[in-house]
Amino acid sequence: MNYKLYIPGPVNISRATYKAMTRPIMSHRSYDFIQLYQRIQPGLQLLFGTKNDVYLSTSSAWGAMEGAVKNCSKKKILNCMGGAFSDKWNNVSMRCGKKLGKLQVSWGKAIMPKAIDHELSKGEYDAITLVHNETSTSVMNPLPDIMKVVKKYPEIISIVDVVSSYSGIALEMDFWGVDVMIASTQKALALPPGLSLLAVSQNAINRAKTIKNRGYYFDFLEFSKNHQLGMTLSTPAIPLLHALDEKLQEINNEGLGNRYKRHNDLNNKVHNWVKRNKFEMFPEEKYASKTLTCIRNNKNINLSKMNEALKKRYGCIIDEGYGKIKGKTFRISNMGNETEKTIDILLSNLDSLLPEFTQK
Repeated sequence: MNYKLYIPGPVNISRATYKAMTRPIMSHRSYDFIQLYQRIQPGLQLLFGTKNDVYLSTSSAWGAMEGAVKNCSKKKILNCMGGAFSDKWNNVSMRCGKKLGKLQVSWGKAIMPKAIDHELSKGEYDAITLVHNETSTSVMNPLPDIMKVVKKYPEIISIVDVVSSYSGIALEMDFWGVDVMIASTQKALALPPGLSLLAVSQNAINRAKTIKNRGYYFDFLEFSKNHQLGMTLSTPAIPLLHALDEKLQEINNEGLGNRYKRHNDLNNKVHNWVKRNKFEMFPEEKYASKTLTCIRNNKNINLSKMNEALKKRYGCIIDEGYGKIKGKTFRISNMGNETEKTIDILLSNLDSLLPEFTQK
């Protein structure tokens, strides 16, 4: 059965996207491919808010995130941690053999600029990693304010995961001064998993030139060399590039302002449902994500059983929490192709189930 996913990735795929993926395969060294590759660049740059090159990698975002660590630090990395994915980045940095420092906050809390300033002022670091929109907790860290602090330290290469915010809210990579932004396709872009996007500044390229043992598959210099030719460094998932081409045209037709407003309005609708049903937000509301909502299970619902009922009766699936807060929280996505109608359907279905699963 084709269930309707309201989880924070992968999200539902439109018929237009599936159709785009059936376009004929071509050589990734052909003129046709170069045209495709170059055609999608402006749309990707617009969503990142950058004039920097945007590289494409057939991998999950974690490949690109590991590659960024290898390319951008030879001294010490400050890993900002406050959720499953930002915590994991610290583990990835360690496995890459990098010296590292930890800035840890409790899950559900935002990373504060003042704390970053305190750490960077020690003069120990040459790179920093940050998750903009922590998908496990739905905390959106105050990236613009954080980057005002990071700019005080020109030796720091900033590496930011925008996996679950990209195309759902306005990003301003160049204005904020971010060096590396990393996204993937299965979140707000509403494409299948398997493609990551890397916007890389000249500062990051220059840093990579000074570092040995960058590897090959995620080597920024290899990316750059092939990008100038309108190509990827190795054979990409060409159907996903066709899907991305179609999606960027769809976004252009909707208009960025309309797209961001739609995500914001749907997010507010979910937040209102949370309050109306006397649940609690997991993050502080000031720092809550605009593309998904993480909700405390303060009513001690058996989320597994409720989700199974949601699936069997209504063909819908929500997320039952992630990592160490699985079961203690649940998550609802409003990203990608969601509309007022689709979110209303989910919330109505949940309303019909709640009395059954909250009774004592």
